Amino acid sequence: MRVMQVPAPPLLPLLRSRLQAELLTLVLLSPGREWSLTELADRVGCSLSSAQREMVRAEEAGVVSTRRLGNTRLVSAADSPLTGPLAELLLRSFGPREVVAEELAGVPGVEAAYLFGSWAARYEGEPGRAPADIDVLVLGDPDRDELDDAAQRAGARLAREVSVTVRSPRWWQEGEDGFHAELTKRPLVPVLPGGGTP
Repeated sequence: MRVMQVPAPPLLPLLRSRLQAELLTLVLLSPGREWSLTELADRVGCSLSSAQREMVRAEEAGVVSTRRLGNTRLVSAADSPLTGPLAELLLRSFGPREVVAEELAGVPGVEAAYLFGSWAARYEGEPGRAPADIDVLVLGDPDRDELDDAAQRAGARLAREVSVTVRSPRWWQEGEDGFHAELTKRPLVPVLPGGGTP
């Protein structure tokens, strides 16, 4: 079993602001997708003018590209030598691990949580297509309504579906089913390590 213990260093000293980091995370971790400035502003909860300013700076730095479609300005990740390394840094600091951790932190009954599946594999560096969704294993006995709300908020922030699977810590320690066997062979990225940890 491989459990990734890679710390997520804060990148704010390297970036102008948390807003810039969150906007770049959306754009750079969605290669091939075009975002309108309105979508970006709505997603991170900032004004349209703030999103526009940050994207102008990012375009000047060569990490995003923009184009006009009528009155709408569309933003996407640029084809640049800077894009890949910056996307990797953002993935580790502001990507799914951090967002899911923030959203699950207040849910009662969550003893531990892990990313698994394709996001965990990409995080570990395994090659493959960009994940369409984010798989989260929650250990404990959480309030299901609060957990669903947290997953919805995380999904909205990341612009991807967040799929949560809940199991007991006992299942994690003693499970013998196929899902358990598969999880123990694949990468797991701790989100909220705790009492039910592997």
